[in-house]
Amino acid sequence: MTEYRYINGVATLKLDQDACVGCGMCATVCPHRVFAVSERKAGIVDFDACMECGACARNCPASAIAVRPGVGCASYIMAVWLARLTGNKVKTTCC
Repeated sequence: MTEYRYINGVATLKLDQDACVGCGMCATVCPHRVFAVSERKAGIVDFDACMECGACARNCPASAIAVRPGVGCASYIMAVWLARLTGNKVKTTCC
């Protein structure tokens, strides 16, 4: 998903591996494959792919993930994605 990014290094995504129970929900719900589970713990494997949609944090039963929507501009990234798929122009801006 390298073509659907906004600015590298600025996402607000945080993972507390000590609190992680290794359920894998973050990897399951993340649309950009930001997470992977290894040795019963989640890890961030592609931090800059995070669009801050919050699906990971909302689905983490251990509250081990925090993300504050805004910097990754999920709505902008999705609008660009849809525009490319449909051939339309982007009708939104980010931040």
